[in-house]
Order: sequence, then C-alpha cells, then structure tokens
Amino acid sequence: MQQQNQSGMQQAQSMTQPPNMVSTKDHLYITDMLSWNLNACKKAHSYAQQCQDQELKAALDQAGQMHQRHYNKILEHLNKQNPPLN
Repeated sequence: MQQQNQSGMQQAQSMTQPPNMVSTKDHLYITDMLSWNLNACKKAHSYAQQCQDQELKAALDQAGQMHQRHYNKILEHLNKQNPPLN
C-alpha cells in the first residue's frame, strides 16, 4: 500500500524545466497535439464559412481561433527549446 502512495506522489510532481531530450513517445504525442489542433482549427473555419446562423458562425470562429492559439503556443514552446539553425 505504501509503495502505491509513493509512486502516486512521484507522478503528481511536475517538472520545473523541460528535459534535455524528448523521448520518441513524447515526440509522437507532441506531433499528435499539433495535428489535432491544426485539424480542429481548419474544420471550425470551414464549418463557419458554410454556416448561415451568425451566432453559430461566431462560436465556430471562436473555437477555431482557440485551436490556432493552442497550435501556435505549442510551436512557440518548441522553438524556445530548439532555435532554428541558420
């Protein structure tokens, strides 16, 4: 029982600094997050363009903008860690 509590406590701790190396699993998850947000942004924009109801159109535009912000924020974090090579 005590072992379970110790492992649970270890999982609850958060990192203060990102790791120097990203694992393959983490890389795949980051790629998925980017894909999900980009796809959701594009779909919301497309549906908003087809929508006749202005209130629904505004909600779809807002959702699309939120996903675009999330996509850009992930890229921003990634670029801070690995500046582009010139």
